[in-house]
Amino acid sequence: MTNEAYILQHRDEDVHRLALSKAPDGVDRQWCLQQIEGWQTARHKLPLWAATEGLWYPPRLGMEQCSSQQTAEYKRRVAERLVAAGRRTAMADLTGGLGIDFAALAPLFHRRTYVEVQPHLQELARHNLPLLGLPDANVLSPTDFRLEADHYALLYLDPSRRDSAGRKTVRIEDCTPNLAEWQEGLLAHCQWLMVKFSPMLDIREALRQLQGVREVHVVGVRGECKELLFAMQGRECAAPSDADEAPAPVVHCVNLDTDDDLLTTPLAGPQSIPTGQAMETDVEQLTADVASGQTVYLYEPNASVLKAGVQDALPSRYPVQKLHPMSHLFVSNSLLLGFPGRCFRIEAVGDFSKQGLRHLVGDLRQANLTVRNFPSDVATLRRRLRLAEGGDVYFFATTLSKGQHSLIRCKKP
Repeated sequence: MTNEAYILQHRDEDVHRLALSKAPDGVDRQWCLQQIEGWQTARHKLPLWAATEGLWYPPRLGMEQCSSQQTAEYKRRVAERLVAAGRRTAMADLTGGLGIDFAALAPLFHRRTYVEVQPHLQELARHNLPLLGLPDANVLSPTDFRLEADHYALLYLDPSRRDSAGRKTVRIEDCTPNLAEWQEGLLAHCQWLMVKFSPMLDIREALRQLQGVREVHVVGVRGECKELLFAMQGRECAAPSDADEAPAPVVHCVNLDTDDDLLTTPLAGPQSIPTGQAMETDVEQLTADVASGQTVYLYEPNASVLKAGVQDALPSRYPVQKLHPMSHLFVSNSLLLGFPGRCFRIEAVGDFSKQGLRHLVGDLRQANLTVRNFPSDVATLRRRLRLAEGGDVYFFATTLSKGQHSLIRCKKP
């Protein structure tokens, strides 16, 4: 039996069980198990790749670290908008990896170069890229790549975020390559430099270190911030001007949901990330409105908005008021379908007295619990309230405008 036949026959089976069974003669079991495990991951993370027969997959760590199909396609949309169709001459991915982002970006350009330091990933790229419709992609090692020899419409970089001991890193100067040191040379040879960073990176600090940043994309998937994408304007694209006159970067907060719908909130502002004046809700008025039967909605911004730190600009775009300067929760009497985050209808508001908790919790045995600007974590509060996780009731433990620790009971509208 060939490796290919064994993989096709067993790729829906449990890899751990297969590892305990004897493989037929002629089958490289370790290689086949790696391919089966990679394909099973790709079914969910990279469905287009999983649907392409014959692709090779790296070991588990490579599959865990690579971009998802959703985030790669989002990068493609950003590149399409930044680089005019008539100027899409050449692109290069300087940190190729498995090639997910490269395969999404490369079809936009006439010439495409994949650069990767690890020989086994170069081998995978040479095998996979023709199967993905990129037979003319130039696969190179860093020693064979000469940046000075050409000018690029787009350079893409995804610096390695692990140190020599394999520990995760976040800061720009701790990544490989260190973009703070490389940026001038890269920007001199391209129209745009697009760089992917960890979602844990401090955006304000990054803006102080990086040159020519025109856009910051905070990309979330199903409510979790997955990556930061910086678009830096290169010398080939920028008009000569004083650095102080350069336009301030625009922050795009996006959430790619399970159906790949895109919720975009571009918020422009000063270099330090835009903020706005958020009016605070009077706690007595909120309680009175809810008690009198008025419909009041609670809004929780999505993870990308909170990561960007632009939540205080939301009242300038939506008819909402903030509960507290540090709560990052908003209320409105209107149901706002386009709000970038989750929406709930408030059923009751109360304090943490015995009477208040009896009124709010009653005989409930399970509920969803969120803590915002509150002196307790979710696990501790859940034990106090004796609530299991789940159900259709949502509690928000927070601090209201006059400092009261309050519990807000909600349901989905």
